[in-house]
Amino acid sequence: MKALVYGGPGQKSWTEVPDPTITDPRDAIIKVDTVTICGTDLHILAGDVPAVEPGRILGHEAVGTVVDIGGGVAGLNRGDRVLASCISACGVCRYCREGHYGQCLGGGGWILGHRVDGVQAQYARLPFADLSTYRLPATVSDDAAVMLADILPTSYEVGVLNGHVRPGDTVVVVGVGPIGLAAILTARLYSPSHIIAVDKAASRLQAAKQFGADIAVDANEDPLEVVRAVTGGLGADVVMEAVGTPGSFETCTALVRPGGRVANIGVHGKPAVLHLEDLWIKNVTITTGLVDTYSTPNLLGMLGAGQLDVGHMITHRFALDDFMEAYDVFAKPAETGALKVVLSHS
Repeated sequence: MKALVYGGPGQKSWTEVPDPTITDPRDAIIKVDTVTICGTDLHILAGDVPAVEPGRILGHEAVGTVVDIGGGVAGLNRGDRVLASCISACGVCRYCREGHYGQCLGGGGWILGHRVDGVQAQYARLPFADLSTYRLPATVSDDAAVMLADILPTSYEVGVLNGHVRPGDTVVVVGVGPIGLAAILTARLYSPSHIIAVDKAASRLQAAKQFGADIAVDANEDPLEVVRAVTGGLGADVVMEAVGTPGSFETCTALVRPGGRVANIGVHGKPAVLHLEDLWIKNVTITTGLVDTYSTPNLLGMLGAGQLDVGHMITHRFALDDFMEAYDVFAKPAETGALKVVLSHS
């Protein structure tokens, strides 16, 4: 089969590799029907995730059809159409029993495209398939479902829920790529009074307005002045970091009000300064997190009921063999206007 293989920082190729096989009774093999690229994949290619070794097949967001299952997999059958979660869960370790699947001690967590081969391929092996896949109803399209593999649960859990967004809050999202847009979309579920989007790209700020931001601010201007103007000088109740750079994190801590919350979602490859000389007295809560995907069933229910509209998230579609072009488009959003790119069998 063909797969997108990481060759080291800055190196990738769409190339022939051996077909995946069942190696554990709880494995399933899927034929990948629809797959997408994540900002985390770009961080890997930049060398920000050194645990990823050369030769690894990338990708952790896919919808596929089950073609083989191990003897220990319950609840799945060949031919089932499934969402492959970005998080794999053994289900029996302490963290899994507490619902913290991202911290799984039994060989799970974020492993696809990280510590084991991922799903940017024609076929993929899914460990712990009984707990790490979701059978999809016919009413949910592949394009919509693949948004639930990572970006929606990540934004919802690590951003909105960790940030404790409440009715009437002023919420700021710094960085409105796909993750930031999903944070805006799911923050709206809690009726904040204002959602302020901050980014450098005009196309993404325009998209943020479509997803529910009522104020869009160029990061090169003065976001703090805008936030203070709509909060009576206090600052934002919740600020979500959705970029993963030192500067964006420092911006978030400058925008939050005393007693507010900063929810870091972005993947950081470099140290960020924590200005405790300013923050120690302000009762600010800062949270970090890797998604656990405990919210995926609820989000899938909302998607099926029409309560979440993710259609505007996808800006480009490619055939599966066009992975190299898709990466080029996704990696240059300022030029291409790319949000999420989706690849599928033609």
